[in-house]
Amino acid sequence: MNDPALVILAGGLSTRMKQPVADDMNIDRELMEQSRDRPKGMLGVGPGGRPFLDYLLYNARAGGVKQVVIVTGENDRVFRDYFGSRDRDNVYHGLRVSYVVQRVPEGHSKPLGTADALQQVLESRPEWQGTSLLVCNSDNLYSSHAFAELLRTPAAGAMIGYEIDSLGFPMERILKFGIVRVSENGYLQEIVEKPQEETLQRVRHEKGNVYVSMNIWKLHCDMVLPYLESCPVHPRRGEKELPAAIASMVRDYPRAVKVIPFRERVPDLTNPADIGLVRSFISHAYSESLW
Repeated sequence: MNDPALVILAGGLSTRMKQPVADDMNIDRELMEQSRDRPKGMLGVGPGGRPFLDYLLYNARAGGVKQVVIVTGENDRVFRDYFGSRDRDNVYHGLRVSYVVQRVPEGHSKPLGTADALQQVLESRPEWQGTSLLVCNSDNLYSSHAFAELLRTPAAGAMIGYEIDSLGFPMERILKFGIVRVSENGYLQEIVEKPQEETLQRVRHEKGNVYVSMNIWKLHCDMVLPYLESCPVHPRRGEKELPAAIASMVRDYPRAVKVIPFRERVPDLTNPADIGLVRSFISHAYSESLW
């Protein structure tokens, strides 16, 4: 694999997007109907119903990505209907788009989380041994600059660390993310998931800046795979979570993940209340023709 592939994690159930909303939220009825039976990345938030994921792919291509693997659920045909029906190498506006279906393990009622999703991808791509890949969520609109920086860095493993003041999220939203502790030489030391506010303020006092993980990574396939395999299932959420696997990896290999500091907004499509904000961002940032 000459060019690192981008793996987009889109196999989750999007349970938060399916929550009931108040009548006064003024959310497009058609989009709310879509949210009940479509993955978040395929919600038609753009003009003419263009899906959210189309803008993410547009930014990825602009940043230098050439190959994309979308991790889907077992019954999510909507991706194939839009981006191409073949399992591998659909040609889409200069990108090669492939799919890996995240299988639900026997005895479970839902996919087993993001670490399991990436593990299934790597097990299906033995030809990627010895290389790095990019990984990101399907419900965050990362910039072309973020993808370009991850591709440009000589480090085998890296992440974008977003300064919290640049994201524009309220504190209660920030506290649902993971903050990152960075070593003096710029490597990831620890991910503190859903921190208490006093923890966040202590890091700010110690370091001056607080960086947030928005789950966009460059990872070395051979290094991360054993940690995906051994990642424990979260006792409450019942999932194997990618940040937990990476946290274990950096404890054993302190220079495994270089932190690239960033200051920019990252539109986030997690809850129904985000739909209007994302639509507004897209209407100002992109032309209707896009590609």
